[in-house]
Amino acid sequence: MGTARSAQSPLQSDRGTTTIQDGVVSSIAATAVEETDGIDPSHGGTRLPGDTSPTVGEFVGRISGGAGRTRGISVQVGEEQAALDLTVNVLYGRPIHQVTDALRRNVINRVENLTGLQVTEVNITVNDVTFPEQ
Repeated sequence: MGTARSAQSPLQSDRGTTTIQDGVVSSIAATAVEETDGIDPSHGGTRLPGDTSPTVGEFVGRISGGAGRTRGISVQVGEEQAALDLTVNVLYGRPIHQVTDALRRNVINRVENLTGLQVTEVNITVNDVTFPEQ
């Protein structure tokens, strides 16, 4: 039974188990978001118009010294699978369906190749359309 399981997942073996924490997958996904053309990397996450209070990611980033770049990313990691929910802004003029398709493919590729987890779904919410800075 142990050999059948190790053939299914690179995270399970006869010599031990590797556990990937949610934060690892969030960081990988954040990098994949930044790499995807047409996504505004400085935005994401939900904020009401006129709200200048820090988001949780920004607040934690200030305390920890990090940039809070995982804002707008929620992950659920199991023993062998992961599911992600992303909230992003798309640059104006880019076809949203093409940008989100490229983003989904990039996130799945990065997470699966770097962690060995199987990504079961990547749900994307487009929060806003932003204009490129001049």
